Amino acid sequence: MGVDVIGLSVVVDDLGVFAERLRVNVGKAVKVTSQKVRDDARGRIQGRKYLPAYPYSITYDVTVTPVGVEGEIGPDKGRAQGPLGNIIEYGTSKNAPIPHLGPALDA
Repeated sequence: MGVDVIGLSVVVDDLGVFAERLRVNVGKAVKVTSQKVRDDARGRIQGRKYLPAYPYSITYDVTVTPVGVEGEIGPDKGRAQGPLGNIIEYGTSKNAPIPHLGPALDA
């Protein structure tokens, strides 16, 4: 008893094209999601008298590697008021926290 498979090479070729499309589309999805989280976090912290530049320090980076796509969102410590990110999000013994990054990610 034997089995003849016809057209399998077409399926294999399509899977190769599909993998590239998937990589591109996942990259786009992570970029759009990262932008939305960044914008939400900025909106949650804007209007604070003593933090005028902090919302603009919140940025995002998307990294595409052969094994996946990664989005990193948060304050850029190289920008004005960016180093205050942990203090603002989590607070200190003298300052109450102002959660904005965590809730933006949850949303």
